[in-house]
Amino acid sequence: MNEVIDLVALGWNTTLDEAFTEHRDQGYEPARVTVQHRGSYNLISEKGEMTASTSGSLLHHARGGGDLPAVGDWVAVSGEPGNSGVIHAVMPRRSCFSRKVAGDVVQEQVLAANVDVVFLVSSLNEDFNVRRLERYLTTAYASGARPVIVLTKSDIAEDAAECIAEAEAIAVGVPVHAVSNVTNEGIEDVRAHLEVGTTAVLLGSSGVGKSTLVNSLAGDDRQLVNDIRADGRGRHTTTYRELILLPDGGVIIDTPGIRELQLWDVEEGLEQTFEDIAELAQGCRFGDCSHDSEPGCAVKTALEDGSLAADRFESFQKLQRELAYLERKQDKKAAAEEAKKWRAVSRARNKINRSQNEY
Repeated sequence: MNEVIDLVALGWNTTLDEAFTEHRDQGYEPARVTVQHRGSYNLISEKGEMTASTSGSLLHHARGGGDLPAVGDWVAVSGEPGNSGVIHAVMPRRSCFSRKVAGDVVQEQVLAANVDVVFLVSSLNEDFNVRRLERYLTTAYASGARPVIVLTKSDIAEDAAECIAEAEAIAVGVPVHAVSNVTNEGIEDVRAHLEVGTTAVLLGSSGVGKSTLVNSLAGDDRQLVNDIRADGRGRHTTTYRELILLPDGGVIIDTPGIRELQLWDVEEGLEQTFEDIAELAQGCRFGDCSHDSEPGCAVKTALEDGSLAADRFESFQKLQRELAYLERKQDKKAAAEEAKKWRAVSRARNKINRSQNEY
């Protein structure tokens, strides 16, 4: 890419420009991460595209993976397009879509940074699952971005209206768009969320049509899409997260299909997603009501009279338990790290004392 890139179109603003002053004084340029590889990154700046790796200082001071560059991050970089650059700093994020890394490791994985809109993508076939949408909504709200539900494959759906109604019921106030990448139904409704300088991320399971949606929004076959199987699911082709500048304005981040979205620091997002339950809980007799066996429980009353669906409440409780478990593991990890730090201090003190005694 040889033409001059408009940083504003990429999402640059006056707040970032002011915060970047100290880095500019050191001779660094602002750039945005478009692709994250193992140990290196693709960047785009107003001068063009380049690859870069993190400086030793940035790696040394990172407390975990969440402090390192991620797709969507703005960074301070040295180097010229066509050559390998060095990332010296990550600019403060205005929003961050994260999950816990898979497995037993208690660590944050940033899926996308500096996002304005989260497109939660589900297809109108057997993939449609409101419980999964509730999990996605919880993480989207916690990120600080605005969620939008996109239901794909409306041209082959037999019960589209029912699915749309279910999505609207669990996501009050959230835009819900049914789209078809074949007939282009609803594509302009989705595009309306992508003004110049706006960044959106696509999140959903494998095969729901995310990459095809990117192609529809971009107006070309930018993202490779394999043939659709007989059961209506697309074969998964996106293997890494990528930030794409759209020709008509806006930036979109395509992501691989998510097999597992483990929660990370989403307490506020949980309350927003289940606002109806939070409001009911205000009517409970006891402020610390567990909605189990306490008298005067407004949530139990709603479950009994059917105004609150049992499966929705079970979904809420499941996410609550998962979050509580994560917090316990984080506390245990923090305690272990604190103990390790003081052991190191103690060893250093003992070494000094031994040295002094020798003299």
